[in-house]
Amino acid sequence: MQAYAEGFDIFRNANSDQLPENIRYDLNLADIAEVWRRGSVVSSWLLDLTAMALIEDPELKSYSGFVQDSGEGRWTIQAALEEAVPAEVLSAALYTRFRSRQEHTFAEKILSAMRKKFGGHIEPKA
Repeated sequence: MQAYAEGFDIFRNANSDQLPENIRYDLNLADIAEVWRRGSVVSSWLLDLTAMALIEDPELKSYSGFVQDSGEGRWTIQAALEEAVPAEVLSAALYTRFRSRQEHTFAEKILSAMRKKFGGHIEPKA
């Protein structure tokens, strides 16, 4: 799920003003999902559901982005720890769910402050 989500986020931002004009793309996410569902090796039920959501609400304005966890991810990570099985992607996905429940965290503010102090990196205006 996380890989699909991140991939679609990359596609959505391919037309960002932050990119040089010659590498900007205005991509239709619903069309991409449909192509993937029917003519690609990445077809899946999750992709079917994603395609339906994008057709119903192309900007996903009816969603907040808050992602609850039902426990399966926590259980899986705990099992991986107990069995000494590496589960980097699953762990990152679980932590991303936790992150989805917050505005900018104090940790992100610390990072921003450090970047400003060592390199003069200024936060973009919201």
